[in-house]
This record gives sequence, C-alpha cells and structure tokens, in this order.
Amino acid sequence: MSFRALTPFGRSSLAKNGERNDPTAWRGEFDRLFDDMFKGFGSLPSVWGEGAAVPKIDIKETKEGIELTAELPGVDEKEVEVELVDDLLTIRGEKKIERTDESKDKGYHVMERSYGSFQRAIRLPYAAENDKVSAEFSRGVLKVTCPRPAEVAAKTRKIDIKSR
Repeated sequence: MSFRALTPFGRSSLAKNGERNDPTAWRGEFDRLFDDMFKGFGSLPSVWGEGAAVPKIDIKETKEGIELTAELPGVDEKEVEVELVDDLLTIRGEKKIERTDESKDKGYHVMERSYGSFQRAIRLPYAAENDKVSAEFSRGVLKVTCPRPAEVAAKTRKIDIKSR
C-alpha cells in the first residue's frame, strides 16, 4: 500500500514520487484535519491545553426584546451566574466533574466530556434595564429575557418597501 493511500488529507502537497513539494503545505493540512476532528465538541482549548466547557447559545429577537437560550447540560443551577452591565450580558459558571469514591482509584481510558469553568459574553443591541431582565433555569437550559427599553422601542420604525 502506498503512502498516499494512508493520508487522510489532500494530496496537493505530495509530488508524484511521494515527496513533499512545499514543506509549509503540511501545516495547513494538519490544521484543517484537527479543526475537522474537533468540530462540534463544544469545547475550546485553554492556555494550558485543557478543554473548557463552552455553552452553545441561541439568541432571538422578539417584539418584546432579546431572548437568549443556553444549553448547560450537567451544570447545577447554583453554579451559574448571569450578569448585565450596560449592554453586555455575561453568563459564567462551572461544570464540576462527577466522581465517586470508587472512581478515584481507577484511571480513565477515554474522557470526552468537558468540565471546568466557562464564560460567554454577549453584547446586546441596546442597554437593557437591569430590573426588567429575567432568567430561568430548567433541565439544563438557561433562558434569559432582556426586554427592549421603551425609548428604544419608540425609535424603532418599520419601513415599507415599495415595488416599481
């Protein structure tokens, strides 16, 4: 079996005789390979190379304001903090590792779940009124509602589009 048949990436950097044309071409292909491999895992590497949990979020604008929904599976409600400063909404918390006394003596063979501290900061299109922002946590899903202030709602006007 040839070397080319074993490579999972493009053959653009390989010459016909199996040698590399460009020594820097491998870097981009390896980067792409690792990006594809870790796509969708919901974790980002930290400075020390460990995985940090990153909550996946949905942000939707309604007539009333902004609704943010964050998936926080396995995170306890007491470990989540939501903070609003002007137009910056920050969600932070920690997903703690679940260990029993029995598992302390045994080593892991595979550990794909993310643990640790997380933080997401979202800039809102307006400075929401702090006393009107609400948050609910149910079954691992956090929902934050930021009503649109009256002065922002008054400035908003729908423009009709005319056809020619």
